[in-house]
Amino acid sequence: MIKLKTVYSDSNAADAGEIDQIDRRILSELAANGRLTVTELAERVGISKTPCHTRMRRLEARGIILGYRAVIDPERLGLGHVAFVEVKLTDTKASALDAFNAAVGRTPEIEECHMIAGGFDYLLKVRTSSIAAYRRVLGEKISGLPHVAHTSTYVAMQVVKDPGATAPAR
Repeated sequence: MIKLKTVYSDSNAADAGEIDQIDRRILSELAANGRLTVTELAERVGISKTPCHTRMRRLEARGIILGYRAVIDPERLGLGHVAFVEVKLTDTKASALDAFNAAVGRTPEIEECHMIAGGFDYLLKVRTSSIAAYRRVLGEKISGLPHVAHTSTYVAMQVVKDPGATAPAR
């Protein structure tokens, strides 16, 4: 969870680059619905349109708002099978990690990849159409990624919480 520094003044904090309560409300509203017009957003956060637009652009310029995207239902695209894969590498030197990372970036079935501190090196989220399709991806793509020594697969039975599909808690 991302913690945002709370500042209780308004324009001075915004000018200084701090995240204040109004910015937090803007971020919350946009996270829930990135298609809001500036007018609708301004109404919801209780400020006028011009300051709202200025705050949005500042949040974008600072890299806090990275972009806007559609939330797509993978089930409707025939991609309802999710597996999480622990990956242990044979080598963890920078060049090996770079090679692995680059190859993961070229593998469309790998939806997420996280470097892990613990008993294995990476955790992958892999999305396919079925267990048979996953088996092919594992055998033909994941096992062939640079420096892979060992994998362990955990198949998701149900999505309980998906931050990409729901609004963040307020």
